Amino acid sequence: MSGIWILAEDCQHSLELINAGQELAKQLGLKLAAFLWQDRALADDYIAHGADQVYLLPALPPDQTISSYTPVITDIARQEQPDIFFFGGSLRCKEMAAVVASALDTGLCSDCMGVTLDKDKNLEMERLIFGGAAVQKVVCTTRPQMATIPAGNFKAGSAQNGREGQIIELPAPPPSLVKLVDKKPRLREAANLTEARVVVCVGRGLENEADLQMTRELAALLGAEIGCTRPISEELHWLPEDTCIGLSGIKVKPEVYIGLGVSGQIQHLTGITDSKVICAVNSDENAPIFEVSNYGIVGDIYKVVPQLIAELKKALNK
Repeated sequence: MSGIWILAEDCQHSLELINAGQELAKQLGLKLAAFLWQDRALADDYIAHGADQVYLLPALPPDQTISSYTPVITDIARQEQPDIFFFGGSLRCKEMAAVVASALDTGLCSDCMGVTLDKDKNLEMERLIFGGAAVQKVVCTTRPQMATIPAGNFKAGSAQNGREGQIIELPAPPPSLVKLVDKKPRLREAANLTEARVVVCVGRGLENEADLQMTRELAALLGAEIGCTRPISEELHWLPEDTCIGLSGIKVKPEVYIGLGVSGQIQHLTGITDSKVICAVNSDENAPIFEVSNYGIVGDIYKVVPQLIAELKKALNK
């Protein structure tokens, strides 16, 4: 067994996976290695947070994407034979993971939300199935044991002063036949919903796109970010897809979550279960959202939200 490897697109996600892998490395007596192609200075940060080795990938030409690294990663994996390999759950990382797993003739469990070891020291992975209605446990006996893990399922650990590790520079990948032609900025409704302290989420109870202004006003008073359920972003396109919360979107864990006109189907609830306080406003007293809510108001959001805004303005002297 060579060790536990992790690869994610950004620093925060990498630190989350390093923390998750570090616990397994301790139990198995393995070293932990992380891949890095961003700022080289992050290598010391990765080591301080638990990585024993950092595989440093060279910068790519402007017309190449991170998928160009796949042959280099596959080659080093064949040589070193890691026991466990975690990839981030972004679309590009999942694509890379699938190609690497195929090349190494091993299994791959996608969108894992938990990883532990079974009695035989094999990796046991948990993922949601049937639209989030059940949890599937997957055990892979081939090596490396591979999984993709979305951001937010683990917390980043604390840095340890004085920790030492090894930085290994990898060769440049061969030029890819796939060329990057152009880049366009992607407009975001929220800075980062996964890090928001307060989230105001709108559901299908909102009747018109223009009524989003009402929720934006409430969010501004609360210092909140705005999220939504899948129909709002993917069917009606009233909000960007990166604000969709749930099984087909992102997972949030704010101090306060406020659902407005959100029915609370299981696909959405899987994305808010780690919220400290869940509040809901819905006209249907039997809405599933109330079963998981700490506070709930049965009422029309078009009557309740304006009253909340008025009371907040009074309290804040606005």
